[in-house]
Amino acid sequence: MKKKILILGIAFASFTSCKKEEKQVVTEKEMEQQEVSVSSKDCYLYVKAKDTVKLTLVTANGNNVSGDLSYNFFEKDKNSGTVSGMFKGDTLYADYSFQSEGMNSVREIVFIKKGNTLVEGFGDIAEKDNKQVFKDKKTLKFDGSVVLNKVDCK
Repeated sequence: MKKKILILGIAFASFTSCKKEEKQVVTEKEMEQQEVSVSSKDCYLYVKAKDTVKLTLVTANGNNVSGDLSYNFFEKDKNSGTVSGMFKGDTLYADYSFQSEGMNSVREIVFIKKGNTLVEGFGDIAEKDNKQVFKDKKTLKFDGSVVLNKVDCK
């Protein structure tokens, strides 16, 4: 009887050892790396008469953005540079590093996303640490004077 139990035990053990499936375990670090690689690219354009604003945004991790922005207003100095910031809800808060008239500058920009548009916010500014910032973001006006429409990226 002991022999039969021993033989059945060995047979059962060898049978179950052959059926082991390899499980792939994904660590938290690997999941974070996968999230970083997920990104999207969106392009926006504002055109009115002879004025143009172009914005290209690359979004990573759902809310971090970077990209390029250029303002070309008729009979005013053109400026173009890079954007770096993040979405908080439907609002984009970013720094715009640009060159105009041969000088490098940084200013804070804020846009509200409404459907397929971005509406630029305006308000009183102050100089802080060599950067133009809004005095009070709560008082920004999104009056629709600059509304960028989503377009196909070229």
